[in-house]
Amino acid sequence: MRLIFRNKVSLPLFTGGKVEGDQGLPICVVLEDVSTGRVVKTGPESMAKLEVVVLDGDFANDYIWTAEDFEQHVLRERDGKRPLLTGDLSMTLKEGVGTLGELTFTDNSSWIRSRKFRLGVRVLPGYLEGIRIKECKTEAFTVKDHRGERKSLVLSFVLYFYSLSIHNSAIIICLLNASLQKTLPTSSSR
Repeated sequence: MRLIFRNKVSLPLFTGGKVEGDQGLPICVVLEDVSTGRVVKTGPESMAKLEVVVLDGDFANDYIWTAEDFEQHVLRERDGKRPLLTGDLSMTLKEGVGTLGELTFTDNSSWIRSRKFRLGVRVLPGYLEGIRIKECKTEAFTVKDHRGERKSLVLSFVLYFYSLSIHNSAIIICLLNASLQKTLPTSSSR
């Protein structure tokens, strides 16, 4: 059995911003039976308690890893900093399906070698002893400082208003041309 993400993380991500799935939907995790590809809806595994962790973006994107490999790539906050990820860091599957709650990054990803993070989900340590459920991880992504978000927002507004002024100028020129064509004599009226 393995956990899989059903949707992707919505990008770009900024510190202090809500972590969401594509199109603002919650990020969904399911427990899959590897042999059938179907969601495991019954049994103690289908009600497993899970935890969300931050992984190094360098964690290879292949299908084969051990629980120890996964643990070695879990990131902790920098010295003197708040926890790297805050919010609902645990969830319980219901009939093999769970959704990530509200999550927020408190630090950007520029301080690690890869300059990228991944989200990972695993069975809560100590839960379901003796049963191996493979963890899941997202694609690698960058988390930018929220100050960059403000700069991006300001730039977007400037470009938007600039495009409006160009659009309005084009409308004024069209109206002037139309007015001039009505007032100027044409070759047929001479």
